Amino acid sequence: MTITKAAKGVIQVFTDRLYKNAKPIWEASYHHPFVQGIGNGTLDIDKFRFFMEQDYLYLIEYCRLFALGSLKAHNLQTMTVFADLLHSTLKVEMDLHRQYAERIGIEKEKLEQVQPAATTVAYTSYMLNVSQRGSLAELVAAVLPCTWSYYEIGTRLHEIPGASEHEFYGEWVKMYASTEFGELAKWLKDLMNELAEGKREEELKWLEDIFVTTSKYEYMFWEMSERKEMWPIEINS
Repeated sequence: MTITKAAKGVIQVFTDRLYKNAKPIWEASYHHPFVQGIGNGTLDIDKFRFFMEQDYLYLIEYCRLFALGSLKAHNLQTMTVFADLLHSTLKVEMDLHRQYAERIGIEKEKLEQVQPAATTVAYTSYMLNVSQRGSLAELVAAVLPCTWSYYEIGTRLHEIPGASEHEFYGEWVKMYASTEFGELAKWLKDLMNELAEGKREEELKWLEDIFVTTSKYEYMFWEMSERKEMWPIEINS
């Protein structure tokens, strides 16, 4: 198991260190009005529609990261898992988005034509940039906050009475609170710890910076969806 030295000689798993540093951001995300609106069923459906449209675009870029993960993998097993993740995201998670879109009146053709918001572009571009320039460790540090924090949010929302049975938001809650999604988060955490093995403090700090940055982008994505915010200025061409 990968361990790093913490203050006063205490030994901690590297992902524990990541979690400790990102926890305030994750707590802010969980308590964000948009997320709480999903849990208690009060979220404006138009805001959720905006979120699903942007998240659909986000997932397309997320799939590129899984493909890149397979390319950068150091062994066949890791390569296979990333390839499986690419397939399951394209087929399962994006299918959920398409089903939601249909239920809330978004035609598939319109979903494919949605333009990305500024935050969506910034977030996905950052992940692709650090992942393409760096090693598999940088890539995992970039993608882990999305999977791990969504599982945390999903499991916490699942505990709210009626959240998993809501007409529009119940399936979303159940998906991200599922055992399968939790296993994916655990696999990425284990891989992060493995890849952190033997790295210098300077390298660990860089991975931590990536992890915290994408955690901040996660919060920004909720905020963007709450405001239905596209760009600071719109110019019609």
